[in-house]
Amino acid sequence: MSAPEICPTLRKDGFCQDPACKYTHSMLTCEPCAFMCASAREMKEHTQSRIHLNKVGGQSLVFRCPHCSTRVHGRACWAYHIKTSKHIRESKKARAQPDQVVPEELANLPGHTLCVACNVHILEISWDRHIKGQKHLEKEQFASFKVALDEAEKDKHGIVITGDFDFGITDPATATTGKVLGGTIKTNNPTTRITLVEVKLASARGINPGRSSYEVNVSKGRKDITTVPLDFSIIFRQRYAGRCQDRAEFVFEDNQLRRRFVIVRQLEGIVGNKKDHKRLRPVAPYVPRPKSGRQAELSVVEGVRPPSMKAVPYVVPLPRAIIPNGLADTLSIGSEENKIAQIRNIFLPSEFNTSGYGRHFKHLLWIEEHQMECDLQIYDMINVKMTTYPPFYQLVVPGLAENRPSVLVGDRILVQKKGAQQGHWFEGGVHNVRKEEVNLRFNNSFGGWSRDQLYNVRFKLNRYPMRRQHQALDSAFAEERLLFPLPDHLSTRPYPKQNEVRLRPVNPLIGMNPPQLQAVISIVKQPPGSLPFVIFGPPGTGKTFTTVEAIKQVLKANPDARVLACAPSNSAADLIAMRLLDLSPSELFRFYAPSRKKDQVPHQLLDRAFIRLDGHFSVPPMAVMKRFRVVVTTCVSASFASGIGIPRGHYTHIFVDEAGQATEPEAFIAIKTMASSSTNIILSGDPKQLGPVIRSRIACQLGLEISYIERLMNRDAYSLPDGYGHSVIKLVKNFRSHEAILKFPNERFYDSELEQCGSPKVINSFIGYPLLPNKKFPIIFHGIVGKDDREPSSPSFFNVDEVLEVKAYVQALRSDRQFRTTDHDIGVIAPYNAQCRKIRSAFRNFADSIKVGSVEEFQGQERRVIIISTVRSSMEFVEYDLRHTLGFVASPRRFNVAVTRAQALLIIIGDPTVLSLDPLWRSFLNYIHKNKGWTGAPITWDPNAPVDEAGGYDTQIRQAAQLDMNDFTRQMEDMTLVGVNSLEEGNVDRPWRDVE
Repeated sequence: MSAPEICPTLRKDGFCQDPACKYTHSMLTCEPCAFMCASAREMKEHTQSRIHLNKVGGQSLVFRCPHCSTRVHGRACWAYHIKTSKHIRESKKARAQPDQVVPEELANLPGHTLCVACNVHILEISWDRHIKGQKHLEKEQFASFKVALDEAEKDKHGIVITGDFDFGITDPATATTGKVLGGTIKTNNPTTRITLVEVKLASARGINPGRSSYEVNVSKGRKDITTVPLDFSIIFRQRYAGRCQDRAEFVFEDNQLRRRFVIVRQLEGIVGNKKDHKRLRPVAPYVPRPKSGRQAELSVVEGVRPPSMKAVPYVVPLPRAIIPNGLADTLSIGSEENKIAQIRNIFLPSEFNTSGYGRHFKHLLWIEEHQMECDLQIYDMINVKMTTYPPFYQLVVPGLAENRPSVLVGDRILVQKKGAQQGHWFEGGVHNVRKEEVNLRFNNSFGGWSRDQLYNVRFKLNRYPMRRQHQALDSAFAEERLLFPLPDHLSTRPYPKQNEVRLRPVNPLIGMNPPQLQAVISIVKQPPGSLPFVIFGPPGTGKTFTTVEAIKQVLKANPDARVLACAPSNSAADLIAMRLLDLSPSELFRFYAPSRKKDQVPHQLLDRAFIRLDGHFSVPPMAVMKRFRVVVTTCVSASFASGIGIPRGHYTHIFVDEAGQATEPEAFIAIKTMASSSTNIILSGDPKQLGPVIRSRIACQLGLEISYIERLMNRDAYSLPDGYGHSVIKLVKNFRSHEAILKFPNERFYDSELEQCGSPKVINSFIGYPLLPNKKFPIIFHGIVGKDDREPSSPSFFNVDEVLEVKAYVQALRSDRQFRTTDHDIGVIAPYNAQCRKIRSAFRNFADSIKVGSVEEFQGQERRVIIISTVRSSMEFVEYDLRHTLGFVASPRRFNVAVTRAQALLIIIGDPTVLSLDPLWRSFLNYIHKNKGWTGAPITWDPNAPVDEAGGYDTQIRQAAQLDMNDFTRQMEDMTLVGVNSLEEGNVDRPWRDVE
């Protein structure tokens, strides 16, 4: 029976609307390429094609649009092309969805030559320059190495090597004593005389020469290969957990030809728990989701928004603040360098000053918003189903629990029925968000639901935070003392000193800390309309305690004082409010956005908030609002004050805590909407810790990543000692960490000014701990060689080997009877969301209450024990650069925050070779090694050698890897049996035999 014939309509566009269609509709789909195949054979052919490999690998080629007959150069241009009116028109004629058209690859392009090594088309006039380029030479070199390696792995000259060379997952006890696998060497040609000369391990030379975890032994010392197989054994012995790869090179000599040749076998082994490895490994290989560019939304039927959207009685409307078309077009095409140049020349003011301040930051916000919209595309869903419980529709969103994508009540999600008119969408208002599903409500015209109906889903950015920032930037309030303070703004009078002012601290500890007390006195005694005051608080120095004390003293000193206190996150704002709970409910108000749920709020603060009868957070009547002496909110939500009509200048003081984590436009929402010429601004934070999270690299380079507090600290008015007491106080007493934990970041970031003042009972509580390599040094670096993995639907990295090592340390901590440790004493920091999820999974029903989170989630927090999993363990130095390999692990600010959270014990788990590529990490690892705090995989460089702060260690290792490849390739060429004894030199004129 012949195979069923696939519907031609289905093959074109993926769907058929003819209910009487006689063809079969069973197809296989390649998700990265959106390509449909009729059989497994056809799918296999497609996955081996260059167009599929380039789609997955992200290479740029020249394509042809099958509908428009247009050539398109590269995927960036293809994303632009599928949004053009011509493409949309031609696709409709072919009954295809414009954004799902598969580009045709052009193998032969006039005027171009295909570079096989780089897999890109090159203009013929540029060919000579291309083949001399560094990237091409590296690609060519790597390709040559792969060919040589593939050839070396083949059995040859009648010699066959059999055996098991993958040790799989070995438990630590067995790996310590040694696991043995066997193999044999035999010949298929009994007339040859072959001798095994030696067995070499690649780890003995190359990138990091050293002792191998493998040992190859040949039985009975016999080396001649005869009809009797020659047995050998391989021992895998490793005292620490993790992975180990090596290459065994069997060197043979043909005694008759007197030439040598090599057969290679790859050795692999993992030390760890087999059951846990299998449970935590990825369910399937990672496949990048394509960002092909969204088709334009031609019409959108507005949905029904949740009641919470009207919970706050705003009287001042928000501006739409839509990104200008010219800026959007500039950001849509071209190189990053060209985009930045055009933005600077066309859109940004020529000078960054008071008159151009608003215009400058408005464009940076639009650039960031454009990138956020682009990033949301990877979460768009195709051909999904919804369930309905009228009037709501439920949509399952994979990844929702980890904010991928982030969806809040009040957001919009666009839905389109499969096969509907192109560009026509229905908007669903998000009414409820559960673990992995959202409740949507559409316009009444949204009908035709059935159990089998398929929908396309598009996530839209919540623009309210951006619109609130634009509203603030549009304000005419622009005092130079706040925007660009100068030394002339400093008071000419001496700052008020502690012995001249009688002030009784509410918190007695403040009185025992001169820098904290001075900061409070300076803030209280500031005349109205002073330039912003900065509390520069390095880790563990109590900047939030100082901020809270200053708020209380301001209220005591001035009965008419009103304070608006802000922080970038709800957790930071809650911390301020919790420490102000000694104020009565009539004095303290905590504002929450109506979309926030009550179970997300500390129960102690519920009576300091206002909740409507329908359960939504809101604000009390205006008369009540004006009576509150302190209002606490997030930086973005601070716009509510002007929005409900509170007059400018009502608040005498505006405090912004953790100001380094907010963008400047965020910090200025409260300032530009509520401050008057007499309002005092107080910022607390540390510019050397985490800054704001910015998604757009262009916005970062143009300055959006620099926080307001950091920009102020770089101005002359805030230089020490001139600004001391007038504009800035630096806190120097660290009450958090053991001296060994504090020493390195103190020297590196704070000029060794921090003083260790922590409670000896706390900071010394792990001295003598059995797992410490140095019982007097409470830092452990546990070297481990793991493997980067990703789940099929998530680009975030995880490392199972490090997950299991984290779990082992937690088990040891919780079971130790002498050094008693509770779950609340332990914090686990990992730089990737996927790693955090895997660690939580490993802790399930075992240590559920241990906090596991990113560096950002731990800013401002502390634990007696901090465990850091650095995750990255990629050694593909030839193909990837340092930024790709280390990701944001190499950020100095993240490093500073991560290593300064621990009070008594700091444990870092990571791949030392990868971490040492970054000069900062190399210096820190040297510090640990010199203090004998090292365990696990050994150090792979000289810890006594000076560290080159300019970096370049990735280049050195890449070059070493290239030398290793060259050496191996030359070795294979030298040992080849082709042309033995130069026999071919006299063969030039010999006739070919007709062997048939």
